[in-house]
Order: sequence, then structure tokens, then C-alpha cells
Amino acid sequence: MRRYIRPVFVALLLATPAIAQDHTGHAGHDMSADATPSTLAYIAANDAMHQGMAIAFTGDADVDFIKGMIPHHAGAVDMARIVLEHGADAEVRALAEAIIAAQEEEIAWMRAWLAARGH
Repeated sequence: MRRYIRPVFVALLLATPAIAQDHTGHAGHDMSADATPSTLAYIAANDAMHQGMAIAFTGDADVDFIKGMIPHHAGAVDMARIVLEHGADAEVRALAEAIIAAQEEEIAWMRAWLAARGH
């Protein structure tokens, strides 16, 4: 029975993107004509983040983690900027500003860490 588990898991894993796509052809995103400017901005930010996170793995867990986290943090900064442009809630805006400050500092640290190691 166990010999069938792995092939089934692999098949499900490969099928997941197709299953997740909605009628618009863009997995999980509302790409309809009535999508708001903030929705379109979040979709673009998420797409950029996910594309950036598709790194070439080095086999070094530390380097790969840092290389993947830079676009992840940049995505958080992009999303925070979108809420500053489109959002209205003062608490959410304050959180967004704090996220920008913290994530930009961490991105700078990660880039320096990679550079010190020749990456």
C-alpha cells in the first residue's frame, strides 16, 4: 500500500496549480473587469513576490533561506505601500508603516549577509 502513496502525492502536487485556477486563468485572483485598483495592485505585488521567491537553490540552507526571504520581505513592503495608497484605517496604516521600516532594514541586512559570503 505504501508504494502507492508517493505517486498519488506527486500527482496531487502537480495537479494543485490547475485545480487552484479560477475561471479567469489566474490562480486564486479576481481578474474581472470590476477588480479595484487595490486588488490589481495586490495581485501584481503577489505575482512579483512569488516570481522572486522562485530562486535557484544552492544547497546551502542558510543562503537559500536568505535568498528566498528577500523577495518575501519585499512583497510585504509592496503590500504595505498599497495599503498606504488605498487604505483608510489608521491602525492598519500605522502597521503598514512599521512593516515598511522593519522589512527594509531586514532586507538591507540580508543583502549585506549574502554579499559578505560572495552571493
